[in-house]
Amino acid sequence: MRGGNMNQMMKQMQKMQKKMMDAQAELEATTFEGTASNGLVKVTVSGKKEITDIEINPEVVDPEDVELLQDMIIIAVNNALEVVEKETSSKMGQFTKGLNIPGL
Repeated sequence: MRGGNMNQMMKQMQKMQKKMMDAQAELEATTFEGTASNGLVKVTVSGKKEITDIEINPEVVDPEDVELLQDMIIIAVNNALEVVEKETSSKMGQFTKGLNIPGL
């Protein structure tokens, strides 16, 4: 009986591991968008937290105020990364409920 319980537990662990890997792959294939100044600067980030695109509305390009544009890019990037982090926590949190696993 004891060996049967161990086999059943191992099967459940393998199923959970597969679901976790599928969820991680889905996250990595998803793109997320962050914005600044009502969408004047948009940053697209992959689920791997890699910037894949930056869109800058020409009206915010002011050679006299480059610092403002730099700030908006930083805000948009941080916003996009925050969106990725929230989605990752939401999807992956279902597998780690009650566990204290660093990085998940």
